[in-house]
Amino acid sequence: MTRRREILATGIVQGVGFRPFVFRIARRHGLAGTVCNTSEGVRIAVEGTDDQIAGFLEAFEAELPPLAHVTSMKITEARPAGLNGFEILPSTDDDAHEALVPPDVSVCQNCLRELADDNDRRYRYPFINCTDCGPRYTIIADVPYDREQTSMIDFPMCKHCTGEYKNPADRRFHAEATCCGNCGPSLRICDNRNSEIKTDDPIAYAHEKLHEGAIVAVKGIGGFHLAVDAMNHTAVENLRERKGRGFKPFALMADTVERIRIFCHMSDDEEKMLASAIRPIMILRKREPNPITEGVAPGNSYFGVMLPYTPVHRLLLGDDFSALVMTSGNLADEPIVIDDTAFARLGHVADYFLTHNRRILHRADDSVVKIINGKQQLWRRSRGYVPRPITMQHEAPPILACGGMMKNTIALTRGRDVFLSQHMGDIDSEEGLTFFEETIEHLKRMLGIQPRIIAHDLHPDYLSTQYALASGIENKIGVQHHAAHIAACQYEHQITDRKVIGIALDGTGYGLDGNVWGGEVLVGRPPDYERAAHFEYVPMPGGEQAIRQPWRMAVSYLMATLGREYRALPLRFIAPHGHELYDVETLAERRINSPLTSSCGRLFDAVSAMLGLADAATFEGEPAARLEMEATPNDALPYGYELIHAKDAPTIISTKEMFRAIAKDIAGGTSPGDIAWRFHLTLIDVFAKLAAELRDRTNINTVAFGGGVFLNQIMLTGLTEKLTAQGLEVYSPEQAPPGDGGISLGQIAVAAASERTG
Repeated sequence: MTRRREILATGIVQGVGFRPFVFRIARRHGLAGTVCNTSEGVRIAVEGTDDQIAGFLEAFEAELPPLAHVTSMKITEARPAGLNGFEILPSTDDDAHEALVPPDVSVCQNCLRELADDNDRRYRYPFINCTDCGPRYTIIADVPYDREQTSMIDFPMCKHCTGEYKNPADRRFHAEATCCGNCGPSLRICDNRNSEIKTDDPIAYAHEKLHEGAIVAVKGIGGFHLAVDAMNHTAVENLRERKGRGFKPFALMADTVERIRIFCHMSDDEEKMLASAIRPIMILRKREPNPITEGVAPGNSYFGVMLPYTPVHRLLLGDDFSALVMTSGNLADEPIVIDDTAFARLGHVADYFLTHNRRILHRADDSVVKIINGKQQLWRRSRGYVPRPITMQHEAPPILACGGMMKNTIALTRGRDVFLSQHMGDIDSEEGLTFFEETIEHLKRMLGIQPRIIAHDLHPDYLSTQYALASGIENKIGVQHHAAHIAACQYEHQITDRKVIGIALDGTGYGLDGNVWGGEVLVGRPPDYERAAHFEYVPMPGGEQAIRQPWRMAVSYLMATLGREYRALPLRFIAPHGHELYDVETLAERRINSPLTSSCGRLFDAVSAMLGLADAATFEGEPAARLEMEATPNDALPYGYELIHAKDAPTIISTKEMFRAIAKDIAGGTSPGDIAWRFHLTLIDVFAKLAAELRDRTNINTVAFGGGVFLNQIMLTGLTEKLTAQGLEVYSPEQAPPGDGGISLGQIAVAAASERTG
């Protein structure tokens, strides 16, 4: 007896070879029917016997294409229509916009084989791709994901490509970026004045110039990179100077895992992530010695390394570079460049530009990942992850979360899915704000979402906050920065229905009392958190200047602990800043342009400056990173500290005893490495003790982490181990960054809970 089943599959089911996959298994099981893309997802109708349909459904679940991700499947029975054969129908368009656009993924092995085959018509063609690989999110304008909705509309397919595109048995069936050298995008090489250099092989020309020590701007999938030979000290230093990079590490790209092993240690988990289709920048420990010039990651124990993920990268590397520096093509605090404005914005940095004529519709920086104890920690969530959703416990109304100011992302909800945008960086510039606004509009359009609620940070000067307050969305929900950090961790682990002890440690966040928070212990669940403990307030002399010049924070903590007697200590920052000390001391004492802070990040800054590790911060978090790198494990005990308890008020964490001991150690000649290690042990001990006290008082046995300090591996692993040994259940961020890149997710959590609970 003939039956009919109608199936709606939603998730990442377009642009990943899903329809030909359905076509093949339906034909294999002798079924008649149809399959087509819609804005809801993929609609399938099959007609046949019960056994045939059961076999089809079993194969459907077992054999999904590698890039497909089905989030739901609705199956209904219907009256058979008497169909003959199985057909792939043209896409339909409607207003549901339920389909998920796949992320950009690395070039696959099949395409790489064709790229290297001199008998293949796509031999050395730098835009080779198929249904299993290539650009997706960065080239799409709208759904459904069809060629006319992408920037590939600029390149009509030739006869050969059209034949592949229309053949359900072909690997390029409805691969929307299908092209070849006869019909697709093309490369050109230019000097930094946008004058094209005539050559038959732009990649070979750029390859040669890299060997000569030139800086080459390379247009990729989501924007430009700036590339130099990582073995060439002069070239690396030129790039650092021209870009104004300070001491911030550069990312590296090498062509094989084996080559990376020459200069990095790598576990099996790290190799698996490194070689995945996402192809993120992996944070890997350096081998010592190694052949990479020291200027790539000065004073750092790690390299950020990735494998090539586009054909252009693979061809450019050839087989004779140990590694290339591949750093984002932008200036400090600006979005990555995606078009020919690169010549104006980067012309003073790059000597040559290897560019192409396929439009990038949406910027996407490289994602950055570190593996800690077998789990991923996202430092930056962007290319390869976006726009894959994070699923939550409860359905939510349409909410837009605007994130913070630094390392910004935005987020939108649809049902139980939360869609985080790509990393946008700092949005405190005109270019950054434009990128922010464009990203919101694009995600709203692509997902078919008109938000009814808008969530934002409490800081009144954040441009993201001002955007939210000026929006036409009536229901506005302000979310405290550190509550958002903890809520984000709870949200991704689906533990928002229980109260947690939240440890939120970062550099800056607007507090409910108007002070700068950043060393916080919160208790609660979305939407309500109580401040249970925090570091003792100290002034930030000069406000933002104290972040750029961490020695100012050392002065502040030392003045609070020792008064002006600290000047007798053998501290490296005293001599070079002797003429400024009185003014900074006066600012702190009189509270002139010196907001109070409980920030854990500023605590790291102060100790780093006292040890002579960072006189100035050339990038965010540099003093803390140097302190972590300096720490030398030993058997020492934590420094002393005091927990000041008060009725109906948060516990105050006083570090005066610790600073007195550090000052004594410095005066006594204790090594910076030993002091740095004891400092970390002290913070771990502080928060382990507070968590134990709160557990005993509240019967809450779950701890959630949040904030950029948890990018510090000593802090994350040390505190996790100590809390676990105390019998506490510990959660840390994995699907979103622990720092401000995850703030928008936490804002969603609080706003959704506020709406749900009224």
